[in-house]
Amino acid sequence: MEIPDRVRAVADGVEVRVLVVPNASRTEIVGPHGDRIKIRVTAPPERGKANKAVCALLRDATGASGAEVVAGAGHREKTIALTGASPDTVRNLLTLKAES
Repeated sequence: MEIPDRVRAVADGVEVRVLVVPNASRTEIVGPHGDRIKIRVTAPPERGKANKAVCALLRDATGASGAEVVAGAGHREKTIALTGASPDTVRNLLTLKAES
């Protein structure tokens, strides 16, 4: 499955477009959902807790040195910047999630 619009190379890493489901029963990368990657986190959507959980999950899963919300901090649809991540590594990870 192609993941072209969901992952975009930028100067110092990649940006990933995600749809976040807070208060989930577990934290996981679900896979493609429209033009975004669906992610579930157990953290509530208050005081940035869900944003921190999403950033930690993507940072750990991709081996990025940093992660931050660059768009959509107060919304379910977000763009996350992953510093030091390879676009190919991120695409491969998300493709594997989509096929599993």
